[in-house]
Amino acid sequence: MSTPEPRATTRRPRAELLGWSAGWVAAICALALAAPLGTAPLLSGLVIAAGSLALLWGPSARLPLGLGWANRVTLVRAVLVSCVAMLAAYVIADSARVSVLLLATGALAVVLDGVDGAVARRTGSASDLGARFDMELDALLIAVLSVLAAREYGGWVLAIGAARYVFAAAGLGWPWLRRPLPYSLARRVIAAAQPITLLVALSGLAPAPVGTGALLVALAALAWSFGRDLRWLRRNR
Repeated sequence: MSTPEPRATTRRPRAELLGWSAGWVAAICALALAAPLGTAPLLSGLVIAAGSLALLWGPSARLPLGLGWANRVTLVRAVLVSCVAMLAAYVIADSARVSVLLLATGALAVVLDGVDGAVARRTGSASDLGARFDMELDALLIAVLSVLAAREYGGWVLAIGAARYVFAAAGLGWPWLRRPLPYSLARRVIAAAQPITLLVALSGLAPAPVGTGALLVALAALAWSFGRDLRWLRRNR
């Protein structure tokens, strides 16, 4: 007869997640009212929050060690990413210029991307759910920034934001594409460079030709990384 695990270590931290959920929605509403951004940006922020919280509240979202400090940092980043999406929706809907607030919020989200991983390793609070949530936030931030950059540099920039989702969609038809990949420092560096390059290109700090060149290099590196992963997955299917 097996001994049941203690409830405190196996149940989902519902109370804390409920607090985060309420705070997240409140932050979105506060930004929409303070800016003011209008209906479309507000809805985009709420949709992102709802999708993210569905992942955290889903039946498979068990956190054996509780929420953990690393996941708390990731949640702060999730709020920032949803705010970036709201500001981006405002820029697109109103044909406005990219604001300093959008760039600063995006930059802070990028910085926290490195912080949550370091916290997870230091506190031993890493989890599969946290890693998946972190990856989806990365992809979402890159997609939002690539849509903004495409307005200035051309539609080809959308390939940077679409790459992750095209790869995931292909995995629906070819299950071997969903196999776990081995750790790769090159993959991590290239992935981390995408939002940084997009933010620099959007900031206008560099001349347009320099921004175009940087985005082309980022896209080429991303294509090489996905191509290498695809070859590994084909050999090991």
